[in-house]
Amino acid sequence: MNINDSLSNDMPEGLGFSMAMNVDAMKNFSKMTEEERKRFMEESRQVKSKSEMNQLVNRLGKDMF
Repeated sequence: MNINDSLSNDMPEGLGFSMAMNVDAMKNFSKMTEEERKRFMEESRQVKSKSEMNQLVNRLGKDMF
């Protein structure tokens, strides 16, 4: 799975918007294995607010996921 497949098929819309604002998160996401991406996207589906989504994406941007 490449990042474009993840973005177009599985990625929740809010996650895509947040990642578009965080280049480091996007870079780190692209380095993840398919399984890591699935886990990350599953965690993003549990997020209840924009603030939580930004925190999740910021963690990824800092390579802390």
